[in-house]
Amino acid sequence: MTLGLHDLPLFALTVLVLNATPGVDLVFTISRTLQHGVRTGLAGAAGISAGCVVHALAAAFGLAALLAVSTTAFTVLKGLGAAYLVWLAVGMLRSALKPTATTTESVSTAPVPVPHWRVFRQGLLTNVLNPKVALFFLAFLPQFIDADALHKTLAFLALGGWFVLQSALFLIALVLLTARLRHLGRGSATTGRWLNGLGGVLFLGLAARLARTDLP
Repeated sequence: MTLGLHDLPLFALTVLVLNATPGVDLVFTISRTLQHGVRTGLAGAAGISAGCVVHALAAAFGLAALLAVSTTAFTVLKGLGAAYLVWLAVGMLRSALKPTATTTESVSTAPVPVPHWRVFRQGLLTNVLNPKVALFFLAFLPQFIDADALHKTLAFLALGGWFVLQSALFLIALVLLTARLRHLGRGSATTGRWLNGLGGVLFLGLAARLARTDLP
């Protein structure tokens, strides 16, 4: 059974370019890895990938089409997404503004562990609550499906699965690369505060950009 897909090398290249473009998912993955290490970064990446699964299923079964035609649905989801990014940003900025302990013991400069399930949930919500991702799936995937394909839903699912897998591999590689850079600032409480502050500012900027997004 043929799914009626075409230009798959171009699809793979486009997905790679999209993954490498600075955005919420990229900033979230890098910030969590820099702050808490490989396992936490991978938990965040897993949450983002799970969010992509949700968007792929929504596109395949037509749910994303609602966002493309309903201004109210789009505005509500956009508002929720922006509010959640602001909430994350505030938490990071509060951590950045906490006074640094004066003790010289190494344990005092170690970052406070964050439950992996919480980071997974954060990654999932930042992705699912971003209507731009839903509209991207709806607009992007059909370009690689033949107009006369007999099983368009299966074609959507196949491309969505490819997107999720390729994106997950990219995020894993990103986490491992970022973790190597993290060692340069290990043991410095000041570095951790700067990372939190920078991440908080970036998330506030991304929230503002999302809030200004209109239906295409």
